Amino acid sequence: MKYQSDATSKEAWWISLQSLLQLAWPILGAQVAQTGMSVVDTLMAGRLSALDLAAISVGSSLWMPLFLFVIGTLLATTALVAQAQGARQYGLIAASVQQALWVAILLTVLGVWVLTHSEVLFLAMQVETEIRRLSVAYLQALAWGLPAVAGFQILRSYCEALGHARPMLLIALCGLLLNIPANYALIYGAWGFPQLGAVGCGYATALSFWVMLLLALAYTGRSQSFAMIPLYRKFTGWVPAIFKEILVVGLPIGVAIFAEVSLFAVIALFIARFGETVLAAHQIAINLTSLLFMLPLSLGMALTIRVGNAVGAHQLEYAASLATRGIWTALVIACMMAISMLLAATTLVSLYTENTQVIQLAATLVSIAAAYQISDALQVTCAGALRGYKDTRVIMWVTLFAYWIVGLGGGYTLGLLEVDLLGLTVPPLGVYGFWYGLIAGLTCAAALLVWRLRYRMQQPI
Repeated sequence: MKYQSDATSKEAWWISLQSLLQLAWPILGAQVAQTGMSVVDTLMAGRLSALDLAAISVGSSLWMPLFLFVIGTLLATTALVAQAQGARQYGLIAASVQQALWVAILLTVLGVWVLTHSEVLFLAMQVETEIRRLSVAYLQALAWGLPAVAGFQILRSYCEALGHARPMLLIALCGLLLNIPANYALIYGAWGFPQLGAVGCGYATALSFWVMLLLALAYTGRSQSFAMIPLYRKFTGWVPAIFKEILVVGLPIGVAIFAEVSLFAVIALFIARFGETVLAAHQIAINLTSLLFMLPLSLGMALTIRVGNAVGAHQLEYAASLATRGIWTALVIACMMAISMLLAATTLVSLYTENTQVIQLAATLVSIAAAYQISDALQVTCAGALRGYKDTRVIMWVTLFAYWIVGLGGGYTLGLLEVDLLGLTVPPLGVYGFWYGLIAGLTCAAALLVWRLRYRMQQPI
């Protein structure tokens, strides 16, 4: 078999690795562009007033977990399309994308309802009245964009699974570039537009999402690269079997991502009791490590596609070989990132603030974070490869156990409680305890997912 014989040659090893990396870098760019929109929103609203910045911050605490849950669930499209592409089942590719649209409609209806009724949650959280009013209005403006970003994610997964990741990078960059002047016009009231502050920021982001969707529709509808796929020529209606498969594969991904994002939100709430200096240092370290995490994350997303292609073609030996190569590549990248973080921690955090105390503490936390780069790279690439096999339920359970039981439980114990360790009483370690808990949680997740991937590679389809 072609893939299996190619996998034994040294030349083919490098060719397949190069193909993996060529797919990973535009995925990385698209991820950074989409993440950059929230960064732009925060920076531009913060220059208007502290109230608008606080409203966006509170609103984002609900928007980001919800947004990532929807996006994570729709990532199932990548696995389904990749396997269908490997099997050369072009009708199944079109049907999978169309059924993902039904899933997106279901998720966005629920998501829009949550966003438009967010005041109930903020009242329960005892958010200050003026901030609550602005946050609710901001989320109601953002709700207009949720259907668009869900649709864009489906088409992005479709294109990336077929190896056309670069156009999605360009479209994501267009969305980011549009977001800046739209924010300027609607936040500050420029060029004759009303000054809407944080609410204008929500409308600007929603507008950017719709433009991204329209550009993706135009590209996928007109490009000859998709001529053999009847995506827009034949609509299959609702197909319960494929609809169910998307939910079965996708919901565990969405829940796992939601669990991870909400974990960091909960940790921030615990750390807030240590004062603004500690909280600021923690947020800087989390922001910096999250940006660096985009590298192994993109490689994991590329692995989903390439492994899915191989599994769809019934080339299991080649799929296992690809997964192994991707993991070793991620480990090399993780080692380079860890060394860079240790050497440049102070320089990097100095870009965020001039407060000496915050810089010193944040640099220490970044140095601690260097210790879990290998574990983080391992768990995200193993999870990416497992998604290529459509094996996502175990990822969800591993994530819930490793992050919430080991990570948060260990962090809470070490950070806030006295621990009796072999007859030696260890006092609460404060913020450091929570970061040691993160190391334990990520290491646990990495070990369990490596074991699961090794087991899965030995099983028939």
